[in-house]
Amino acid sequence: MALHLTHEVLQLALRDPFRIARSDADAGRAITTVIVELRDDRFPDVVGIGEGYPDRFYGETVDTMTAVFPLLLDVVGEFEPTCDGLVAAGRRMAAAIAHHGGAKCGLDIALHDLVGKVTGQSITDLLGLHEPIPPTDFTLGLDAPAIVAERAVLAARFPALKIKCGGPADLATLEAVRAVYDGPIRVDANTGWQPDDAIALLPELKRLGVELIEQPFPARRLDQLLWLQERSSLPIVADESAVTVADLDGLVGVVAGVNVKLAKCGGIGPARAMLSRARELGFRTFLGCMEETSVAIAASVAVASLAEWVDLDGNLLLAADPFEGLTLGDDCRWQLAGTPGLGVARRAG
Repeated sequence: MALHLTHEVLQLALRDPFRIARSDADAGRAITTVIVELRDDRFPDVVGIGEGYPDRFYGETVDTMTAVFPLLLDVVGEFEPTCDGLVAAGRRMAAAIAHHGGAKCGLDIALHDLVGKVTGQSITDLLGLHEPIPPTDFTLGLDAPAIVAERAVLAARFPALKIKCGGPADLATLEAVRAVYDGPIRVDANTGWQPDDAIALLPELKRLGVELIEQPFPARRLDQLLWLQERSSLPIVADESAVTVADLDGLVGVVAGVNVKLAKCGGIGPARAMLSRARELGFRTFLGCMEETSVAIAASVAVASLAEWVDLDGNLLLAADPFEGLTLGDDCRWQLAGTPGLGVARRAG
């Protein structure tokens, strides 16, 4: 018995320019993601599909993913296509090499899709997670305040908007959005603030109906995160500071919430474990994403019932998603197809 992994690098245009506080000057018009296809000699007609997003902030590139895939496939070894087999495979990958969440994520999602297809179970049946999921918000990147407000009008159907901050016009941007949008606003500074910026903005954020503040300071500055949380009635949510489940204990008493992403922590299995552990520790839970296709978003939807807040809009930011099968309901809740595995497939043509 042998598992065979192939991968394809996709460069996909974005619908609108999308920048965050730590973007390169020329970034924001296209993304690179890696699609994984997994085959098992025992089931020659079945292909498990996965996706891993290489984020240089976490030390990953297409090249590092390409280098790590053979190691991960080797340690998965004698894989049993069951829930227990998935758990065991995840443990072996975690023990074999630290970090490399994107590469692990691609293989982990593909393993889950493969098992679902082999056993004839949808991903939610496979995981036993059938509870309702929260609606997704929609994210608006850094840009001139008037442009962000125009995009807010177009996204008015969403029950919350996530606004990227960390630039000189943060307050003006939030004022412009509030002038055209009545729902909750979530602020994400992507490590771009200084303490003086944050403390000056706090009363304004509360006045403008901001619901939470995500990662205002650098990932390792837990002292600054604690300092701000002690002074803020709004929950501070760790993102870049909360990469894997191993980071959670160190964040207890520092922040109110954590943002879990499959591409950071290593896939469906690690995300489920991280969300469950975060809830045990008393954190408010946020499930986020990268600018990914419907493959990774569907995998995230599978564990979304474990989150309080959901930010799963990566595929909506793409000019053209090459995969189909995932549906956004009128209530902005994602609906999985219910077919075996993830229920997504490449678009024809």
